This record gives sequence, C-alpha cells and structure tokens, in this order.
Amino acid sequence: MQAPNCIREACFNTCCSPPLLHTSPPPSSDFVSAIASTLHPHKVFTNHESLPPPGELLSALTAAVPSYSNNSAAQEYRHLGRVSLDYIGHGLFSYAQAETHERFFDFAYGGVETELHAAAKRRVMKYMNLSEEDYAIVFTANQSSAFSLLAQSYPFESHQNLVTVYDHDSEALKPMTDAAGKWHQSATFSWPGLRVNSRKLRKILRSKKGGLLAFPLQSKVSGARYSYQWMNLARENGWHVLLDASALAAKEMETLGLSLFHPDFIICSFFKIFGKNPSGFCCLAVKKSSASVLKRPSTNMGIVNLVPEPKAVDGTNSTTNDEVIEFGGLDDADELGLIGISRRVRCLVNWVVNALQSLRHPGDQGLPLVEVYGPGVRVDRGAAVAFNVCDWKGERVDPVLVQKLADRTNISLGIGFLNNIWKKKRKSQEDCGVGLGVVSASLGMLSDFQDVYRLWAFVARFLDADFVEKEKWRYTALNQTTVEL
Repeated sequence: MQAPNCIREACFNTCCSPPLLHTSPPPSSDFVSAIASTLHPHKVFTNHESLPPPGELLSALTAAVPSYSNNSAAQEYRHLGRVSLDYIGHGLFSYAQAETHERFFDFAYGGVETELHAAAKRRVMKYMNLSEEDYAIVFTANQSSAFSLLAQSYPFESHQNLVTVYDHDSEALKPMTDAAGKWHQSATFSWPGLRVNSRKLRKILRSKKGGLLAFPLQSKVSGARYSYQWMNLARENGWHVLLDASALAAKEMETLGLSLFHPDFIICSFFKIFGKNPSGFCCLAVKKSSASVLKRPSTNMGIVNLVPEPKAVDGTNSTTNDEVIEFGGLDDADELGLIGISRRVRCLVNWVVNALQSLRHPGDQGLPLVEVYGPGVRVDRGAAVAFNVCDWKGERVDPVLVQKLADRTNISLGIGFLNNIWKKKRKSQEDCGVGLGVVSASLGMLSDFQDVYRLWAFVARFLDADFVEKEKWRYTALNQTTVEL
C-alpha cells in the first residue's frame, strides 16, 4: 500500500513519530517553552540539596502542560519502590499475576503446538495490530535468536546488501551483520544530536540493487526517532524491510505509519515488567507475500513453543495443562491506551532532559554536570535519553560506575555504546568516527513523575565533588566489594 503524497513528501529528517500521528501534540516551540518553564524561576542548579521538592515541580508540569496525567498504570504496579529505567518494550504480565504465580510458562523446542502457544500468538498479533491474513509469526527465546533465524533464512548470497540504522552497538543484531559480512553497511549519525546522515543513507538505498534494510523507528539508547519514509524509499528501490520494533513503547504498534508501510519482517520483544525466567519471548513476524524470498534455515534453534509450566507439587501457584495464561501487562497497556501513554511519556522524557541539563558544577566556569546525546527537548523525541555524568574537571564518570551507584539507590539504568557517529575534526572539514560509552534511561508505560525526579535527584548528587569517594568509603564500611573507578 502506497503512502499518500502528503506523507511521501515529508522530510526524512522530520520523523513521523508514531504516537504523535494520533495525539495532536502542541506546536514544537510552545512545547519546548512549556517544559523549560517547569523549573522557573530556577535555570541552573549547583547544589543537590537545593532542588525543589517533587510535589512543587509536578504542579509546575501540570500547569505548563495541562494534558499531562500522572496516572501511569494501575496502583498494583506501584509496589517495589524501584525506578526501572533500563528497558523499553512490551511487558507480558501484571503485578497481580506475579503475586500468584512463581512462573507462567515454559519453553519447548519443537513438538506439537499447544493451546497456550496458539492463544499467545493470537493475543500478540492483536497487540501488534497485525492481521493473520497478512503475517505469520514465530516465537523465539530472545531477540538474538530472532535476528539469527532471519539471518539464516535471508538469501544474502543473491541479495547482497544489508543496511542497518543503529546509533549504538547491538548484540542482538550481530548474527545478521555476521551473516551479511562484507555486504553490510551502516547508516551514520551526526554528533552530538545523532541525526541520521540522510544524504548518505539515501544514496545507499538508491544506488544498490536491493537487499535488506534493518530499521528501528527509535533508538533504544538515545531516543532518536527516524522517519517512516526510509521504509518507503527502500521499498521503492527494491529492498526488503525489517522493522525492529523492540524499542517502541507500549501501544505504538497501532500507529498510522505501520498501517501504511507494512514492513516485510518485524521483530518485537515481549519481556519483563513482571514474571520470572522465562519472563517473556521475542516475536518474528513475516509478511506472507514476502515469505517466498526466504530459504529454509540450517537449524530451527531458537524457535520456541510455549507450554504450560509443570504443575507444582502442592497444586498451587501454578497453571495446569488446561489453563490459558492471561497477559495482564498487555491488557493494562490496552486499557491505558496509546494517547494516554504517549502524552505522559513525551512530557516525562523531555522534562528529565531539561532537568539534567540544568545541573552545573559550582564555580566561575559552571561546567555542565551532564552531557546529553541525541535529541534535546523536542516534541517528537523518543522515550530514552543517553547521557554521561562529568566531574568538576569536565572528565566523564565511568557509565558502569554511575549504573552501580544508581542501583544502590534502587534506580535501574542501562548502559550502551554509541557507534557509527561522525563529527567534524577541529580545524578541518573531514569527518572522524566517534564511539562512546553512555548511561541510558528508558521510560515506559509504568513511568511517572516520581521516577524521573528520583533520577534527577540521584544525578545531582554528583555535584558534590566528594560524592564518589564517600560512596566508595560507605561501600567498604558495609563490608562489600569496593566499586572500582
């Protein structure tokens, strides 16, 4: 299905961000000003003890952006007191289910499809807004298995091109880049905004004779979004399109763009929120009209069949063979809805970007405490932010150390490595490659204002020049292993 001309003519640098097509966001300049006003009259903070209380700032946010709602999910999710900012994706189970089940299902490799497996496929396809007439799906144990399965099936020997659009290292993507070998090319991104180099990517897609474009709509590390139009340009030039939807927030599969562009292959992860191992699975969807291009893989390793968990000895806290699991996490996402989730997450991620950039070391120079990479405060940015904490000398603090210290305050952060980044050399017009380890914070349907405030307050503690040393001393005093710098 071809996109209408009004959409086809959209600028490739202006991402048709999925939730925004449905939620009528405010004009960009108004939104940026509104977010900036939430810290007024403060613009800079140099002492972690001077931060305004969260209630005051939440009131400022709701006054500046009246459409903001802090109802992140049912109160049943507000139980652990832990800020989980290390994952964007689609969680399967609710807290109510986790209270009554130690486990939910098991994996079987091969065998007859169970009713549980069939029910799960129907539920996932409904959630992904996919028609059984158009797509077939298989479940895999994890994301790497899904990429590996497609890599083994795709005929790179005859379609000798793979183009990937990732601003970070992705372990899951490695089986595919290994399979493509010398035929693999990567899009590049500008520094520090991480915008895709449109001229280079357009040239590759138009000059090659087709192949496979592996394309996420959003970077799971930086929150940078990419236009749907890249899928359309690839299709027009004979490419197959793999949409990596693993970084999309809850309900974003329902968007206008996917209904228009119908990618050939889709990979989407269903993990976490609640549930013990296995806490989820990955899904590989194949468009039936594109299936004929695939060859039979050398092995079906990684493809799983969902089976009911073994019955417990006392007969409690377990499903039985004739029960079908309800996916409470997906049901809660449906109830919250695309508009409600996207409005809240848009406000929260932009608020924390603005708040992090307000932190400056005390002194005449007032060096920024935080370097943010990727989009700044923008109405169309994704729900993740990549950053580094810098000390009073301007030197970056090891992201692993930041992650460990955050974990000790019940904040879960991710770490990643930005790659395929290019910037101008000083006093030269030549480009040079940049790679950088970063901390990444991801927001989702369970996130609320308290979460982003706690992250801001934690990072602000690095304004104390002795914070790291104090924490190392406390760690040692508690008879634990010293955190290494």
